Amino acid sequence: MRKDPARQRANDIGTAGVIARPPLLFLGALLLGLGADRLLPLVFVVPGDDPVLWTVGGCLVLIGVALMAAAIRGFLRAATPVPTNEPTRTLVMTGVHRWTRNPIYLGMFLIYGGIGVAAHSTWVLVLALPLAILIRYGVVAREEVYLERRFGDAYLDYKRHVRRWL
Repeated sequence: MRKDPARQRANDIGTAGVIARPPLLFLGALLLGLGADRLLPLVFVVPGDDPVLWTVGGCLVLIGVALMAAAIRGFLRAATPVPTNEPTRTLVMTGVHRWTRNPIYLGMFLIYGGIGVAAHSTWVLVLALPLAILIRYGVVAREEVYLERRFGDAYLDYKRHVRRWL
């Protein structure tokens, strides 16, 4: 069985070595927050009536989905994988990546927050802070080191011109 040279080269690049797949971290925090709401309910910290909170939450979710879809489309056009456990082939700096280096994670945070608001979940919103710290240091920091090693000066220049979040 002969190995595909392009595939071999991609394997030689390695991966960012993030602590866990980011969608699983978001899902875990969301389920933990919703479960905590059932077991140890807190007064919901965001004022508003149900229709208003559903509307705000729904808008956050829609914006998050649109942001993620645009970022994923950029990865697909560049023929580089989206999952963090696969080697990055190309540095994507166009589309939504011109405004934020992490549009997919930003989209996930908007979705997460939107669900928290729509569900009136104080715990989901409280867990957003530890989740943000976990994503920042357990995922993004590792990805940045990996991308610097992989793309060198091109990535360093990109970092100088585009903010990490907004």
